[in-house]
Amino acid sequence: MAQSNPVAQPSTTGSPFAEIIESIRSGDIVPYLGPGTLAGVGNALTGAQIPADSESLILAMNNGQPMAPRLMYEFPRAAMNLENKRGRSFVERFLNTTYADTKWKTSPLHQWIAQLHAPYVIDINRDTQLQTLYRDRAHTLIVGAARLGASQFRFNLYEFRVGPDDSGAYHEIEQPQINMSLPILFKPMGTPLPKPSYIASDADYVDYITELMGGFAVPSQIKDYRKGKKYLLLGMHFTRDTERMVFADLIYGADTMAGWALIPDATDKEIRFCAKKGVQVLDAGWQKLLSTAPASAAVNTQAEPA
Repeated sequence: MAQSNPVAQPSTTGSPFAEIIESIRSGDIVPYLGPGTLAGVGNALTGAQIPADSESLILAMNNGQPMAPRLMYEFPRAAMNLENKRGRSFVERFLNTTYADTKWKTSPLHQWIAQLHAPYVIDINRDTQLQTLYRDRAHTLIVGAARLGASQFRFNLYEFRVGPDDSGAYHEIEQPQINMSLPILFKPMGTPLPKPSYIASDADYVDYITELMGGFAVPSQIKDYRKGKKYLLLGMHFTRDTERMVFADLIYGADTMAGWALIPDATDKEIRFCAKKGVQVLDAGWQKLLSTAPASAAVNTQAEPA
């Protein structure tokens, strides 16, 4: 979709994002969270930054040591290499240790989204920030899965129930049991909770993206629900094929004007891709959104278990 002004400069007066914020609250705009949304989130004990982007994940997985340049290009390549050498369980243990067994401070952006009671959020990170923040309310969790032998689908479904009989726990459900009146957290790349499931290695991505394109990685109710939606991309970059392919299929059926991407200093390649998908690039980071949002005043950065 050609645009005469593909990159917009947000206004610095008033609240330029006010309409977007209200549409997130109503569910008309879906937050799409990338690795950059975890910027600044530190270990509650040591202050070390949570690994989220490709390079930081590779270094953390390899004891802080860089790998060969062709493997450093992208986390799935590095994960595939170590999976071949040390087994699938090695990669899963690393992700479990990183995201389930380590205490991280709460991200102010994730806390703000939870305070908005966003009805539908897509989070391509593998951490548990949103799950922790949504544990005060019933919600549906969709977790991406790869190479499942017993099912044609590439997701696991859970309903988080609160109350004296459920003790705030996830219960596995089937597609017909999805309660569309509950908030939905979609974690396509996986999460350790309630049961570890990850899209991590090259083989995972090949399988997942193939089934995503074939319609087997998104529940049918979500396919109907997402029609005509707009998206707000936060902390995302589109410099690699995997990010572009996953995003394009997850937003299938979006409105002609598919939304906005907050990308400071976006590359020409990113701008062209977003324009093709009907996404307006805004030259700003998610911090700009948070600084202009009235609800941001209530967020804090106290340590929470991840």
